[in-house]
Amino acid sequence: MARTNPAQFIQQTRAEISKVVWPSRREVILTTVMVFIMAALTAVFFSLVDLGIRSGLEAVLNAF
Repeated sequence: MARTNPAQFIQQTRAEISKVVWPSRREVILTTVMVFIMAALTAVFFSLVDLGIRSGLEAVLNAF
């Protein structure tokens, strides 16, 4: 494996960092809103599933 000196390493690192494309403010806000919406939908879904399982289990246990 070839070794690079510190100067080459810094040069290569700067070249790679310059290739990074940062998201715009609009993209960040839109993505954040979508994450919150999906988290809320997931919470509602699992709450309903939990409610259904609990109701079913209570019905089975009350039958005995």
